[in-house]
Amino acid sequence: MKFRELSLGIFIIVVLLVFIIPPPSQMMDFILMINIAIGLIILLNAVYATEPLQMSTFPTILLTSILFRLAITISTTRLILGTGHGGQVIDTFGNFVAGGNLVLGVIIFFILTLINFMVITKGAERVAEVGARFTLDAMPGKQMAIDADLNAGLIGEDEAKKRRKKIQDESSFYGAMDGAAKFVKGEAIAGIIITFVNIIGGIIMGTTGLATGESMSIGEATSLFMMLSIGDGIVNMLPALLTSAATGFIVTKSTSEGDITTTLTKQVFTMPIVLILAGSALIFLGVFTPLPGLVFIPVGVVLVVMSQIQSRRLAVEEVKEEISAEEIETAEIRKPENIVSLLNVDQILLLFGYGLIPLADPAQGGDLLDRIVMIRRQIALELGVIVPVIHLRDDIKLSPNQYRILIKGVEVAGGDIMFDHYMAMNPGYVEEEIDGIETVEPYLGLPALWISETQRERAEALGYTVVDPPAIIATHMTEIIRSHLHELLSRQDVQTLIDNVKDQNQVLVDELIPRMMTIGDVQKVLANLLHEGISIRDLVTILDTLANYAHVTRDTDMLSEYVRQALRRSISRKFFDDRINNVLTLDPELEQRIMGSVQATEQGSYVALDPSTTQRIFDNLHSETQKLTSMGLQPIILTSPIVRIYFKRLVEQVAPDLVVLSYNEIDPKAEIQSIGMVSMT
Repeated sequence: MKFRELSLGIFIIVVLLVFIIPPPSQMMDFILMINIAIGLIILLNAVYATEPLQMSTFPTILLTSILFRLAITISTTRLILGTGHGGQVIDTFGNFVAGGNLVLGVIIFFILTLINFMVITKGAERVAEVGARFTLDAMPGKQMAIDADLNAGLIGEDEAKKRRKKIQDESSFYGAMDGAAKFVKGEAIAGIIITFVNIIGGIIMGTTGLATGESMSIGEATSLFMMLSIGDGIVNMLPALLTSAATGFIVTKSTSEGDITTTLTKQVFTMPIVLILAGSALIFLGVFTPLPGLVFIPVGVVLVVMSQIQSRRLAVEEVKEEISAEEIETAEIRKPENIVSLLNVDQILLLFGYGLIPLADPAQGGDLLDRIVMIRRQIALELGVIVPVIHLRDDIKLSPNQYRILIKGVEVAGGDIMFDHYMAMNPGYVEEEIDGIETVEPYLGLPALWISETQRERAEALGYTVVDPPAIIATHMTEIIRSHLHELLSRQDVQTLIDNVKDQNQVLVDELIPRMMTIGDVQKVLANLLHEGISIRDLVTILDTLANYAHVTRDTDMLSEYVRQALRRSISRKFFDDRINNVLTLDPELEQRIMGSVQATEQGSYVALDPSTTQRIFDNLHSETQKLTSMGLQPIILTSPIVRIYFKRLVEQVAPDLVVLSYNEIDPKAEIQSIGMVSMT
């Protein structure tokens, strides 16, 4: 191990030795000098740190220095009471600082103690407590702000991680400082008590002759040991005072650019009006009052002159800023346009008119950004896929109340919103009508009404489904993302998902990729599952199934069918419940006809049926599914495993949302009842 790694342990061992072994007076002088130097170093580091986290180990430094000072206090107490002599440093502090006057020494020690305990230590403790409380209370809001910036595209993933870590470090730091401040307060109290114990003990030791070997009078003992105790108290109080001041600097420090001296100078002596008023007041006091004019008038004149100099400097800086702004503007106009930045296409983009800006502005009470964050989390939990960052942007080309949803730069959906209204939809059983502006729900196209805030409670009481504008946009956005997830899933996303499970399943991943399948092949399988709304969250089962069947076939469509069969429990739970479930089946003759029409090409397999047969299938499918929809049930069709994928692709053009399952995808515990059959007639 390096010496730097051992230094802290060595230091603590030395401190413990000082507790046990009394050092000689010459060594004690050296230790006291080191104590004062450490206090100065800690204070100056706290003063010049630009932010609290720059001294993130300050609580540990604080406790270590307190332990060191306590060890010194015990050693000096042992030295004073045992020999009647405290060393040159303590003697000097006792005589020089107090001026050889015992009463003056007591007063100075009392004042230093009062300043340290009542002002600095108590204030630092309170600020640390409040800082810890406010930091912890502000954590959720700061994290939501980071998520909002991330979703708005203002920052990247790396910057978001960096900001989240800083928030966690701040909460840990202020929590530790809150506890460490209690040690500072305890040390101040202990210093007072130890000093008075030294005085009383010294008087007893001096009068009994236990200290110097000769008995002393009470007056002599009092004078000697009180002066030594006061000197010891002051020499130990000084580093404690410096450390307490450093604690106050750390917990009251705010982040600022540049060093503290420059920052304070700019903030205190920047405004000319302040300087001229302060200088004029001092000149007035020096001229028209009995106060010493030789002191007040020169200082006032200096402040007035400084105000004039500052005024001229600010005027020059203002002109420079105007010139600089004009030069930058001219350079931007002349600079060649960066075409590369224009080539990037947002995976998911929400455009809205200026009338809907309040919905996305937290300063105006808008919570659309928070809802966007929840969309990504909800889809990740349900479908196990990473949704790309959703960017929000206002567009002056749109009407004030319009919004548009773009996938990979192409508009796929949109709608109109009345900002200060609510949308009320009749679920089908409400008979009483309410007044409102007729409209259509953007996603499902259901008839709805725009109602005002005053009508909201009445509409809800009647049974209407009432939603606010942010919920309308968020719901529409969620469904659009769900229907396009298979397009949004990239190879990089698949690699991220695989890396997430690789730590616990390294053998599985190494066996499958890249020996048996590429990332692109896995992406196609996952996209097939997402295209039909199947969750890929159980990625271990998916990869395990692919590893079992990848040596049988390289066809990603067939591999997708094998994976679906392995996920039968989750598929059954998604589409079936505990009661008897009504479904449709395929006519065996139709299944044979479909399988006989499958054509295999290099691009994949497809069903080649003549148009008349295809139309008859569509017509029969429509009539059979109408039976289920009229009963309020979701149409589900069961087929044999080998036919499922081909029938799904055949009917996808006329019924994209139709659920087609194979018999092997149904959990044996699910109760199924066929109430119809799709045929070619």
